[in-house]
Amino acid sequence: MTAMTTAERRGYHQICGADGAMMVIACDQRGGMRTLLATTPEEQAAISNETLGDTKADITRYLAAHAGCVLVDPMCAVPKLVDGNILPRDTALLIGIDASGWDTSPEGYRISKMVEGVTARRVRELGGTGGKIMVYLRMDTPAANVKNLETLKDSIEDFAREDLLLVVEFLTYKLEGESAEDYAAKIPMLIKTGSQACLDLGAKVLKIPYPGSEEACAEITRISGDVPWAVLSAGVDHETFLGQVEAAMKNGASGVIAGRSLWKDCISLDRELSKKQLSTTAVSRLRDIQAIISRYYRNETSKAA
Repeated sequence: MTAMTTAERRGYHQICGADGAMMVIACDQRGGMRTLLATTPEEQAAISNETLGDTKADITRYLAAHAGCVLVDPMCAVPKLVDGNILPRDTALLIGIDASGWDTSPEGYRISKMVEGVTARRVRELGGTGGKIMVYLRMDTPAANVKNLETLKDSIEDFAREDLLLVVEFLTYKLEGESAEDYAAKIPMLIKTGSQACLDLGAKVLKIPYPGSEEACAEITRISGDVPWAVLSAGVDHETFLGQVEAAMKNGASGVIAGRSLWKDCISLDRELSKKQLSTTAVSRLRDIQAIISRYYRNETSKAA
């Protein structure tokens, strides 16, 4: 495993809460957020980056301020969150470098896209505590991963040169012609092998989908060693995600990076309505997650006691 440098560890400490566990509010979505704010493709296309930025500012102001960190994109949210004095001084900032959507290869594989010009140096210039990259992986199909693993390797090396924390996320997906049942049966293996691929390239913090079971979570902890991992919500309903968080935390996860499961039905083009829903419903959901984290997570100081 690749150990964090002092600077990276400091960044990691800052994205964690006082208990030492990750509790990051993810709102770096762009296309997905537009689909929640409007119903038709025409209405979605009419939503500007500025409007998305306002929505992300509201999520930060009314929800992320209760967590350790917020994850945003570099297209809509920053530098406004910093320059507009919206981000609380004790809330860390992760900036995603992956672009919205994906390209598709002639074989039907998803090719991850990055935001042009957003390097580790740019993340630092925007006030980021660290960066986040997401790539698509299907480790049972080597040809699907060549370009994405190259992109991941380049980004890990770029952030290492800048001595800046990088959170590595990957998602799996169903291949063309693959049945839903066959894909579902492969998910624990795909998440384990995807995690291993990221670790092999030098990932120092992982953000991964729920591996499928307590046993699978324990296996991720085993292969990760000293590398902390957080489970993502993938937009599942709140009660489902609570069960996943409990299984992950019981079996060695170091926290949660959650987005849509917290706020997907709490945001609106009516910002007064968003404020009400984010400050009540979304915060209540966050407190539920934090209670589970507190029940199971023990930081290094506690472990040594």
